[in-house]
Amino acid sequence: MSNTGAAPAEIADRLRRSAPSGSDLAWRAPGRANLIGEHTDYNDGFVLPVALRLALYIAGRRSPGSPGSLRLTSLDESGGAIVDLGTGEGPDKGWGRYATAVVRSLLDDGVELTGFTGVLVSEVPRGAGLSSSAALEVAIASAIVAEPLDPVRMAKICRRAENVYVGIQSGIMDQLASAAGRSGCALLIDCRDITVEAVEVPDRLRVVVIDSAVQRGLAESGYNERRKQCEAAASIMGVASLRDADGELLESHRERMDDVIYRRARHVIGENGRVMDTVAALRTADFERLGRLFDDSHRSYARDFEASTPEIDSLVEVAQDTDGVVAARLTGGGFGGCTVNLVVEGRSEEAAAEILSGYQALTGLQGRVWVSEPADGAIPLEFLTEGGFAPKAGG
Repeated sequence: MSNTGAAPAEIADRLRRSAPSGSDLAWRAPGRANLIGEHTDYNDGFVLPVALRLALYIAGRRSPGSPGSLRLTSLDESGGAIVDLGTGEGPDKGWGRYATAVVRSLLDDGVELTGFTGVLVSEVPRGAGLSSSAALEVAIASAIVAEPLDPVRMAKICRRAENVYVGIQSGIMDQLASAAGRSGCALLIDCRDITVEAVEVPDRLRVVVIDSAVQRGLAESGYNERRKQCEAAASIMGVASLRDADGELLESHRERMDDVIYRRARHVIGENGRVMDTVAALRTADFERLGRLFDDSHRSYARDFEASTPEIDSLVEVAQDTDGVVAARLTGGGFGGCTVNLVVEGRSEEAAAEILSGYQALTGLQGRVWVSEPADGAIPLEFLTEGGFAPKAGG
């Protein structure tokens, strides 16, 4: 599979024209699509994301000195963000609150920081379930750490930024996929011990992400409510998390749970098994099995976890009936957003167009589509002499 680290020409041009004088540093942090394993991450379970070619880019210059500050301008949204690197004081609203959160979390971890002035621009759509916030967090952290952090530590710090300082109780999958993604591979992440194993995606498959045009917002949605319901189920069964439960234990405690709590737990327990089965199917290129596993996952996500929407159910059904589509399901935190589809090479563009057309005919909504190979995680970029950016050698 091809290298997916170079910045697109349009992005590179916008950064070069807007970056402050003397800028010589840049980073790329990708969004992600989770192939399978929804709401298993904060239950200490397994997830299987891929980093995407869609990414957030940051460029600028460092300004050593103590304590220093982070000064950022977004090319996508209004306003800027100035955060004191000594105190962590900064914006508490809008996109700037993520910059404040990252700085505070890095300070909590005792990481040495360096001042930075720059601009950022993103291809990752907000509110689509592709982890735009994680890409932002990882990019900002990369720009201000005095020395590079290993991907796991980076992900833990950025997750704490989101959990503690932004207030969204997500697991570690999003930040770890953005920090540690590997070209051509999905990442099997054990969210209990935070280990990562690369799982090759067959060369014949492309990842097609389709935005349903149904917007979502984790902080205002049922995400945190679902987390509390999962914790309640684990408590009733007397286990530390749903990772420690199986179907037999769940059934033995069913009478002590209301129907909602029971179904939430049934989804997570079943989903952990489907993640491991999907890994096996990818390794043997068993496309028929992949289709069944994605279908089972989506059905569980929609019915037991109640995190889908009628529009997204229609989008999945259209995809399943489209030639060349191996597997389709809702991806991300739910309540809107995107589907992830595995499509055979040579049919990805055509299949995507057919799915969008069929979806619009059913719902009246105009979706968006991105075709991607699994990409690398966050990497430094170097300025090229004739415009553009490319992955930095040894970065």
